[in-house]
Amino acid sequence: MSTPDQSQLGKATVYIDRYDPSLLFPIPRSAKRAEIGVGETLPFYGCDIWNAYELSWLDAHGKPQLAVAEFRVPAASPNIIESKSFKLYLNGFAQEPLPSVDALRALLQKDLGDAAGDAVEVTLHPARTSAHAFADLAGESIDALPATISDYGPPKADYLCADANAAVVEEALVSDLLRSNCPVTGQPDWGSVQIAYRGAPIAREGLLHYLVSFRTHTEFHEQCVERIYMDVMARCAPERLSVYARYTRRGGLDINPFRSSVPAMPENLRGARQ
Repeated sequence: MSTPDQSQLGKATVYIDRYDPSLLFPIPRSAKRAEIGVGETLPFYGCDIWNAYELSWLDAHGKPQLAVAEFRVPAASPNIIESKSFKLYLNGFAQEPLPSVDALRALLQKDLGDAAGDAVEVTLHPARTSAHAFADLAGESIDALPATISDYGPPKADYLCADANAAVVEEALVSDLLRSNCPVTGQPDWGSVQIAYRGAPIAREGLLHYLVSFRTHTEFHEQCVERIYMDVMARCAPERLSVYARYTRRGGLDINPFRSSVPAMPENLRGARQ
């Protein structure tokens, strides 16, 4: 099994500026999913949206070209792609001559699909794109709730509950206080998260305590979102649920996992911190 300690991740790095697909480092999703009770048949749909703002290559005449790239990795793919390896791989195009944008797209689709173990959707936007408009996650923020908090990890699902005797609601609750830590570098990952659901009303203060309890937790972005989804579903039993996190970028990449109980795909709108 591929694990980060077997790689050069988190160690001194030589930044290669020529194309090298071997730089991509896949990590199986299965072990962490087993930890939170996810089996081979997934209880959710979704994808991981990656935005790359530092993608450049050379055209046939040696002139640098730029693009803003959007990658959608299916939640059903067997592997995640470790983010530092993703950055190193993209940086490898910096001095690589390519005949066309289509040639670049084809390489990206093949290499990322091979690493993820499933087809990856690749969209290349012009450098001055307006495709990613600024818009915060829709919903009612719970961050201003009065609360005394002293628990910052590990995540505690016991904080979550819903009032089964109350009328069913359909709402989206949002927090900008999501923080966890990268298993490879130990660096903090900062994000905003939206919990959109239909069902018995979720206790908001409990949800706030639960989300803050990720603050010192070490787990990849995708794994945190799946943990949130599974815990909310188990403790609050909504009829319908989606969890969408928008993380701030590092090294020119941001990661935005989305998981839903129904087949759906989110818009790729950048929050103010992105």
